[in-house]
Amino acid sequence: MSRMPIYMDHHATTPVEPRVLAAMLPYFSEIFGNAASKDHEFGYQASHAVEQGRTQVAALINARPDEIIFTSGATESDNLALFGVAERYADTGDHIITCVTEHKAVLDAAKHLEAQGKRVTYLRVNQYGQIDLDELRAAIIPQTVLISIMAANNEIGTLAPLAEIGRSAREHGVLFHTDATQAAGSIPLDVQKMQIDLLSLSAHKMYGPKGIGALYVRRSNPRVRLAPLLYGGGHERGMRSGTLNVPGIVGFGTAAEIARREMKEQAAQLHAWIEQLFAGLQQHITGIALNGHPTKRLPHNLNIYIPGVESRAFIAGLKDLAVATGSACTSASVAPSHVIMALGFGEERAHCSLRFGLGRSNNAEQVAYVVELVARRVTELRTLLAA
Repeated sequence: MSRMPIYMDHHATTPVEPRVLAAMLPYFSEIFGNAASKDHEFGYQASHAVEQGRTQVAALINARPDEIIFTSGATESDNLALFGVAERYADTGDHIITCVTEHKAVLDAAKHLEAQGKRVTYLRVNQYGQIDLDELRAAIIPQTVLISIMAANNEIGTLAPLAEIGRSAREHGVLFHTDATQAAGSIPLDVQKMQIDLLSLSAHKMYGPKGIGALYVRRSNPRVRLAPLLYGGGHERGMRSGTLNVPGIVGFGTAAEIARREMKEQAAQLHAWIEQLFAGLQQHITGIALNGHPTKRLPHNLNIYIPGVESRAFIAGLKDLAVATGSACTSASVAPSHVIMALGFGEERAHCSLRFGLGRSNNAEQVAYVVELVARRVTELRTLLAA
């Protein structure tokens, strides 16, 4: 057995891949130039590294390199997409469509836009976390400027029908943004085939470093324009001023390249381990149920409901396993998961659900051990409650 605790919270973050770290290290000391200082060799080397990273990230989603805008992470990318469109297209319309199960980076931005007088429609989801495409189409009005639906839910792993959403958006002349933070590097994404106009990414969800992300911004058919959030220097096509994080971009690009090459094989392996984990838990724990869609889901995600076992109490007494009760970005809150609540099952289910996120560092032996560990912990808690 590998060292304890066992990490199964890869939706929160992933460890930096050794190949990624090796690519980054020279850019902290040996190649330290500012990518905007192109008057000398130091700056030119940094600029060249940035453009290589841009090309690698673009290839992961079938975009052009000049359509990649580097940011500090997916939260900034989501904010830039929503605020940037809302301000730049204010003369066209004031209506945005999103979903009740979006990440807080989108939901909180949407709430802020509402406070500024914009109109936002929040689509409901079914028991699997899926939107109704007919409801989406019915929500589009002449003043709609943006649809923002995440590619894969960060808590329950449910996948969105991106191509169908993109088609509906294009038919109505509405821009389509997707938060692909959890999906990128785990499932194939193609901004051309799926007709996506804006797409958010974060390196640390795909074995890259924290603090670096990107926003894909379509340059043609249609050309998307954004009002910037940051001013000062006009970097990144004027959409995101600030000195570029060269080591982070190098790491992001390397992580994206590795994911593009190895995604298919990795997804198959992770899916097999998830199936092993869920089958084992079902065998040893009575009453557990899956949160999310049974098949249209991320290959490395398992979110389960364990009746009568409060998830925070479960985690508090478990030192050998790292799992989550929900989104890492809202883990400080004691409120029930807004995602589980949106499925229509009520607070009890939301308070008694666990999220497993498997990754490259896991193996079948760990999965078997975790089944025993979780089953034993559940038995302990249920025994205490029954006493």
